[in-house]
Amino acid sequence: MSETTEYSPVSSGDSSGKKKQKGFRRPFWASILVIFIWFGASGVFGPLFGKLTSVQENDNAAFLPGSAESTKASKLIEKFSNADKTQLPALVLLEGSVDVAKLALINQHLQTLPAKHIMYLSKYKGTLDTGTPLSKYLSATVPLSAFPAPDGKAILINLPVLYTGAGVTMDDGKPVLTAMIKTIRDDMNAWGKDNGFVVHVTGIAALLADLFGAFGGIDSSLLFTTLGVVSIILIFVYRSPVLWILPLLSAIFALSTAGGIIYLLAKHRFITVNGQSQGILTILVLGAATDYALLLIARYREELHHHHSRFDAMRSAYRGVFEPILASGSTVAVSLLVLLLSQLSGNRGLGPIGAIGIVAAMVTILTFLPALLVVFGRWIFWPRIPRFDDVDANLSGIWATVGKTVARRPRRIWIVTATGLLVLAGFATTLKTQGLSTAESFTTRPESVVGQELLLKHFPGGQGEPTEVVVKVDQIEAVSAALRGVPGVTNVEVMRTGGAPKVIDGRAILNATLAKAPDSVEARDLVPAIRAAVKAIDPTILVGGTTAVYYDIDQSSRRDNRLIIPVVLLLIGLILALLLRSIAAAGLLLVSVILSYAATLGVCQLVFHNIFHFPGADTSFPLFAFVFLVALGIDYNIFLMTRVREESGKIGTRAGVIKGLTVTGGVITSAGVVLAATFGVLGILPLVFLAELGFAVSFGVLLDTIIVRSLLVPSLVHDIGSKIWWPSKLQDRL
Repeated sequence: MSETTEYSPVSSGDSSGKKKQKGFRRPFWASILVIFIWFGASGVFGPLFGKLTSVQENDNAAFLPGSAESTKASKLIEKFSNADKTQLPALVLLEGSVDVAKLALINQHLQTLPAKHIMYLSKYKGTLDTGTPLSKYLSATVPLSAFPAPDGKAILINLPVLYTGAGVTMDDGKPVLTAMIKTIRDDMNAWGKDNGFVVHVTGIAALLADLFGAFGGIDSSLLFTTLGVVSIILIFVYRSPVLWILPLLSAIFALSTAGGIIYLLAKHRFITVNGQSQGILTILVLGAATDYALLLIARYREELHHHHSRFDAMRSAYRGVFEPILASGSTVAVSLLVLLLSQLSGNRGLGPIGAIGIVAAMVTILTFLPALLVVFGRWIFWPRIPRFDDVDANLSGIWATVGKTVARRPRRIWIVTATGLLVLAGFATTLKTQGLSTAESFTTRPESVVGQELLLKHFPGGQGEPTEVVVKVDQIEAVSAALRGVPGVTNVEVMRTGGAPKVIDGRAILNATLAKAPDSVEARDLVPAIRAAVKAIDPTILVGGTTAVYYDIDQSSRRDNRLIIPVVLLLIGLILALLLRSIAAAGLLLVSVILSYAATLGVCQLVFHNIFHFPGADTSFPLFAFVFLVALGIDYNIFLMTRVREESGKIGTRAGVIKGLTVTGGVITSAGVVLAATFGVLGILPLVFLAELGFAVSFGVLLDTIIVRSLLVPSLVHDIGSKIWWPSKLQDRL
């Protein structure tokens, strides 16, 4: 039956016809108003979202709490650099034959380097001169000089880049640090070519610059790739040339709204945004919004078969999906907000960032998308237009077959699936989460990584980036001797000025050079021994520097794992109990997603080690994987069990779980595929952490939708029967 027939005008004397017209106009114009409001909001927040990159903070040291020892040390170390801030060394390695004449030439050239203007590569205009000299972001207190390697086959130069250079952005929002390193590389490569040297620019400054370059794809390639993937899946799911546009447009509006709000909060220093959290925001919002849209559209299509009016169908669909979408979004948002308990500002920033994104996705799908659907009418589903015929196509097909299988052998199914998940979970105990060095953080091999490896051939790994120990003046000799006695420390020197130790407020700094790269896991493992050795002399001695910062970050991450994971589980359990009015059902769902999470970590260990050949995982990986897998994984169980509860009140628990599985199977699986595909897009960025997180969430979500939600949970509920609703009155029904 067409919409025109459904609401065809009648004679002016027909009062019932007037009521129908009036009943049609009110929700129609209300929907038009909602659409206009959303387009207006998008016009405001969309441009702000485009500026989000400009407020990123990617300084590792800034992520640590003030209570961390390396943070306390950093504040004292800054005093020794006069007006300069703490430095990020850029190390220039020149490989070639070294003699006195060449050392003199390079030292002469270095004096001209600070006056060079920072050059910037524009996507559309080519190389541009910023007019800003390198000296603006180089320490004026550290002289530029080159020194030869002990083997006589290389020269090393330390360019002391200020932390301010890492935090400043250019007019287009790109980091100045990236342009600085490119300028230094171009200049030194030209000199090296003329003088017989192969040049590599590495060190923490260059590694961070390459890291920023990798994050540069977040605001372009990541977004467009995700949109493309979601579009293809939606077209396949709906088999419609037009319907897919509405959920995708709603997801884009949700992302732009969330991004605009986050930009304003970050600009005024209420939250911290880094490249990692911005990338996760894009994936999270597009994936979640599309999931909620799939659920709403599926229920709306179902109700269109039962209602003559599309507005009545939407009201009925809305009543059916409002509570599960609200519960699902609340679960994810609350889980993310628990990250505010983290000691690391980057993690704390991701909490509200992700929560804002999820809330924006919920609000958009519950307001903007319903308005679009009812305004466009039934034809938007063309060519598979749902008619008013009271036919429910969801009660037949593959999911009806799955439901019948679960009903026949529930106990056998849950025992087999649970056993399989437990076997996979056993491999999780061997997952390496000791951390990654900055060089190991790339899936590719940028120049800074290559340079870091070559540097180890000619110099100690910590050359140019020593561990800095703040001591009292009268302790210099005793602490120096203690440091030299720590295995892995190759050299100890006191910071000097004019040939004498530099002393400020009765303190001096000892620079301990380590045998390993300063950000490596091996170097971090030396920090406890170094701190124990010096604190045996005086407990007030502080150990700082790059290696200590990385060590303290790892320690904070492990503390976060121990605190945040139990809190998230407790909150999710409470939400589930309130939603389902059942402690037993909440406990069953909670156990199922924990088992799924553990199995996913086991698979991650097998894949990371044997297929991707990653050296390990970041210390924060278990926490991020847990928050996303458990919070998002519980969504599908919420979608299933709210429908099961609804049906159980009508036809009983065992029949209700089979019908719930049958009618939600297609849409929940589609939602899982969308979310898995969107997180899988993280793999296009050349960063190990995001590639690992993308795989973990993608695999875990598919495991939840295909195994846990389709087989394990329904078979357990069917086997337990109505007792699953304890202590609610529903447990007394058959």
